[in-house]
Amino acid sequence: MNRKSTKTIFTLLLASSMLIAGCGGNSNNAANNTTPNNTGNTPAATNSADDTALDTSPFTISFFGADASPNWNKMQDDVGKAITEKTGVTLEAEFDVGSGGGDQKIAMMAASGDVPDLIFAKGSLSKLVDAGLIVDMTELIDKHAPNLKKVYGENMNRLKYSLDDQAIYQIPTNMGVGQQSFDATGGFEIQHRVLKELGYPEVKTLADYEKVLKDYVALHPETDGQPTIPLTLNADDWKIMITVTNPAFIATGAPDDGEYYVDPETFEAKLHYKRPEEKEYFRWLNGMYAQGLLDKDTFVQKDDQYKAKVASGRVLGLISQEWEYSDGENALKAAGKDEYTYAHFPVTLSDEYKDHSFMQTGIDGYGLAITTAAKDPVRIIKWLDWMSSDEGQVLRTWGIEGKHYTVTDGKREVNPEVRDGLANDTANTQKETGIGQYLIFGARYGDGVKDPTGNYYTTSFPDQIVASYSAAEKESLAGYKATTWKDLFPKEDEFPVKETGALYNMPVPTDGKYQVTFSKTQDIIRKRIPEAILSKPADFDKVYDAFLAELDKAGAQEMEKEFTELVKKRVSLWTGKSL
Repeated sequence: MNRKSTKTIFTLLLASSMLIAGCGGNSNNAANNTTPNNTGNTPAATNSADDTALDTSPFTISFFGADASPNWNKMQDDVGKAITEKTGVTLEAEFDVGSGGGDQKIAMMAASGDVPDLIFAKGSLSKLVDAGLIVDMTELIDKHAPNLKKVYGENMNRLKYSLDDQAIYQIPTNMGVGQQSFDATGGFEIQHRVLKELGYPEVKTLADYEKVLKDYVALHPETDGQPTIPLTLNADDWKIMITVTNPAFIATGAPDDGEYYVDPETFEAKLHYKRPEEKEYFRWLNGMYAQGLLDKDTFVQKDDQYKAKVASGRVLGLISQEWEYSDGENALKAAGKDEYTYAHFPVTLSDEYKDHSFMQTGIDGYGLAITTAAKDPVRIIKWLDWMSSDEGQVLRTWGIEGKHYTVTDGKREVNPEVRDGLANDTANTQKETGIGQYLIFGARYGDGVKDPTGNYYTTSFPDQIVASYSAAEKESLAGYKATTWKDLFPKEDEFPVKETGALYNMPVPTDGKYQVTFSKTQDIIRKRIPEAILSKPADFDKVYDAFLAELDKAGAQEMEKEFTELVKKRVSLWTGKSL
């Protein structure tokens, strides 16, 4: 699953993506999933007296997760032991240990056919589907998974793979149905000590953000005997998207559609770098570098070096998501340096733009797939269904009653020592409790949704969020007359729910010209964006315009047309519209 920040683990907010936005669970799309899709690789569902009864005999499921999971404790944590006790299931799990999001490992699986029983493949699922290694779960869900059907409800139609292949190859588990975000964990970050000394200045535009960093570093050129770094970014491998390129569309009023910008009216797609306003964002980064405000090592440092700088306390500003820099921030918290941790702001190019971080996409995300290697897919789907039950969801998100939370007068409350442990000693607490480790193993309701007892399914609701804030955070929030960081951001109801969903998750061709062109454009982007930022300001236009021309020369326009057609088919599948 996603690497999480301290507060993210506690509040159970999943980022994604790399990801970035809250996911609305109530789409207006009618579910239409009563007829199983015949693809030839759907296992025969067993017919028993009770097709949903759970077998609790010992059973091992092999699993691969495309994200790192450094706190995985082989189910020897409290929650893991409880899951095994109640279901008989033990996960023999492997997680990606590099920074490639599992791409290389899954490509090897697709080529060799050597796959585990269960997989969280993120954006590489299509490779496995095209290799014939993924099971169509339509009939399995229909016969054996009432809890999955209950949770996804009217969103079942969104689980279908594509208009041309309406099988259910994965169940989205990195987001919650009915999600209502109560906090912001991304954006443009500034240390609390900076805000306090400068009297909590206005931070709304890039000019505001730049001025804060510039003013503070002029006052404090050193931090604990080392040079103060106004701003650093993480450009190591795919994380260049999180801290360097994605912020270009975030700061210019566009939602997250991966590498594309899609017109919400015509559904025409283009690489988002072609938007003129994004060119101005990168021009701003160019100016920051020219002034010495952007870390000179931004494009050569590795992930661990970046995190070490954050942990040193000398980095005043970041542009990221908490899960991406949480290791460094957690080190600061463990050292009692809360004033060196970060506040979140919705910074835009100018006042005419609005941060779309909380635009809802509806149910559409990465999730779990059962492979053709699974000897008992029925047992696996029944286990996933139990994990998706009310009991399974509360166990995954709250832990064990009496040990991790209490119920007083019908109200669930996280035990203070657990809350403090997750906030200040995340790794050890998570390894011991297992809270936050099993979120992807089943469907779930999102933040703000209440269970039949009247309690929230997750611990991410206002009271718990505020309780998890450090004194430094609360002081900064008070300085901006806010209770949570989300108070500073545009809200969900300011945007329509996206008919296209989260397009970074949409299946695309895995062979042929599309992938070749996409790979070429990615190589160009990862080379030329840093080049433009590091160029002399007088040369910026020349470098950036040459970059755009190089994209088209590599075939970007044809690729964009193909992506546009895929987007239109997705909208047709989900909404019934003829495009």
